[in-house]
Amino acid sequence: MGCGTSVATEMQVKQLETAMKAAVLIQRWYRRYMARLEIRRRYTWNIFQSIEYAGEQDQLQLSSFFTYMLDNFTHLNGNGPDLISQLLDPVIDPWLDRETCYKTIPIPESYTGPRILFPLSVSDTNALLSAFKEQQILHARYVLQLLYESKKLLKQMPNIVHLSTSYTKEITICGDLHGQLDDLLLIFYKNGLPSAETPYIFNGDFVDRGKKSVEVVILLLAYLLLYPDHMHLNRGNHEDHIMNLRYGFTKEVTQKYKTHGHEILQLFQDVFSLLPIATVIDAKILIVHGGISDQTDLELLSSIERHKLKSALRFPRRSLEQLDIGQSHRLGKRMRSTDISRPSSSRSYNGNHRTPTLSWQDSGASTSSSSSSSSSCSSLCSPRTPSCISPQTYPSSPSTPCNVLQVPFLDSLSSVPLPSPPQQEREWKQIVDILWSDPKTQEGCSPNSFRGGGCYFGPDVTQRLLHKHGLQLLIRSHECKQEGYELCHSGRVITIFSASNYYEEGSNRGAYIKLGKELVPRFYQYQVSRTTRRLTLTQRFRAAEGSALRALKEKLFAHRSELMTGFLQYDPNETGCVSVGEWAKVLESVLRLDLPWRTLRPHLVHLAPDGSVEYQSCFEDVGPGAPLPQVAPNLAETLFRYRTDIEIIFNIIDKDHSGLISIEEFRHTWRLFSAHLGVAIDNRAIDELARSIDFNKDGSIDFTEFLEAFRVVHKLDIKDHQLKQG
Repeated sequence: MGCGTSVATEMQVKQLETAMKAAVLIQRWYRRYMARLEIRRRYTWNIFQSIEYAGEQDQLQLSSFFTYMLDNFTHLNGNGPDLISQLLDPVIDPWLDRETCYKTIPIPESYTGPRILFPLSVSDTNALLSAFKEQQILHARYVLQLLYESKKLLKQMPNIVHLSTSYTKEITICGDLHGQLDDLLLIFYKNGLPSAETPYIFNGDFVDRGKKSVEVVILLLAYLLLYPDHMHLNRGNHEDHIMNLRYGFTKEVTQKYKTHGHEILQLFQDVFSLLPIATVIDAKILIVHGGISDQTDLELLSSIERHKLKSALRFPRRSLEQLDIGQSHRLGKRMRSTDISRPSSSRSYNGNHRTPTLSWQDSGASTSSSSSSSSSCSSLCSPRTPSCISPQTYPSSPSTPCNVLQVPFLDSLSSVPLPSPPQQEREWKQIVDILWSDPKTQEGCSPNSFRGGGCYFGPDVTQRLLHKHGLQLLIRSHECKQEGYELCHSGRVITIFSASNYYEEGSNRGAYIKLGKELVPRFYQYQVSRTTRRLTLTQRFRAAEGSALRALKEKLFAHRSELMTGFLQYDPNETGCVSVGEWAKVLESVLRLDLPWRTLRPHLVHLAPDGSVEYQSCFEDVGPGAPLPQVAPNLAETLFRYRTDIEIIFNIIDKDHSGLISIEEFRHTWRLFSAHLGVAIDNRAIDELARSIDFNKDGSIDFTEFLEAFRVVHKLDIKDHQLKQG
């Protein structure tokens, strides 16, 4: 009896030991599995964010160049500034300030979209919601009238709106939407439509990137008109007509409103410039789109004439001495030594830093001796100045006004304005910091070199501003967060982001905040999805990772010449192989994306049997679509790399948004473009290119087709498409 009990006990112990070992093995496997997924998630996120911020740097560089050309050169072959003056210093048609701007536009009987009456009622906003759900477009007359009425209302609003929770139970705060209508509709479904009982604050970046920016901003403005005391809109860095050129809103408007698109864009530009800059709740919580700096002054922000700042990318006028002339001179030397057979970039291979930033310090500001803080951190990328500028000034002629300098340009003297008054500069810096800045964990304030605009502000900067104004909390948006929100600076700064699936399906959640009278934030998360719920965790990760790697491979292809030059420095015998460390060093030196290249190596290149990297395998998965045979390969690479910049310049020239420009305008585009890049492009090559793409020989160029020819194509996608066709 006792022996049998002993055997049974031993068997149970062995079974228990086996089960425990199995559980430990499963636990170890699961931990390793989740750790690998976390590594993949982090580098996927880093790729998306680095490429996004690199695009913003490019936009700031282009805007900086436009500003420099417009401010410092009165003539560029008689046409240079004229091409961009309407972009940077636009003259709004006075017709748009009168009711006739919409009353003269008839609505045909065939129009089947929503019909609304002003002043708006709840039935009108409900009609807009239903129509947009059904993919209907609001007629241009109604859009113009909506913008006209919104403009009148916004003119009466202060720069900083003060709210109180004593009149309502809770206030809902939403972050970036970026034209994602489904996210806005889901917020309204979960939280309720805007009303006196459900007030909202939308914290900027309503437009760009998403395909429904028009519908999103129309709904927000409609509810603003319906409930002006309970619907509040802060300006974001994408409520900016220059940003809209790159990121899609301008194109969306002109495609949806082919007849009156130009007038609608002009009114949107006015409306965006009139949006309030900040909101304060109960004198305790500050809400701004981007962030702050150590120079942020809420009193000064309250007094700025915000409507004058149509774009934060329109820099205050500067003189040559206030720009980095040494850098310009070096760029000039490089450009003069460059011909069409070897395209160069402003991001040279040997650079050790990210794109340079342009920062100024107020003359009255005291410089801190602490290494953790700087007294000036407002920055935007410095212009790529044309190579022909010499860093020396010339004596003025007797007829030259006393407030200009004379510098050589295109074998003649051109006028350069002297510095502008510091007040305009200070106001511009205040706005840039509010719209563009990001928090950091380190103390102090420094230029935001990663985005190229605004600053990085540390917990000490946050604490000083909150203490100075008796505030408890700073709520901002501007950055995509995987969970839709994030707390930092010991909980004193909250980032809220409301566009789910921002980078890719399943990449992130959206979120919004609810604040009651106790001012304790409560977070609500969501994710718009038609497919994500049907995917496993691994499948969601794989989809986001694949999209990120595709974007990164396109970046590698666009910088192929620079990368090859760097690889050959480590491979003088042209064996086709370099060490993993050398490969990673070249990629970071050229692309400056601050990515974990060694971790990404298995996804980007092949290894040779000896463990070295076969560096040409970086480019084997991508290639050109169907470029024109008349275009030299190196010029084609330049076109691939700067395709977006070229499109922006084309859109500036194409004032009627027809998609067509003349051959002469095409030549002017290239003169601006080559000066912007610091790349000497032979005029004869440009003339041959223009003639070759004028397919029907009518003197006009369809640049949409032209740009489509210079699109990076993934070879695996072509194979998949061919298999499906077969």
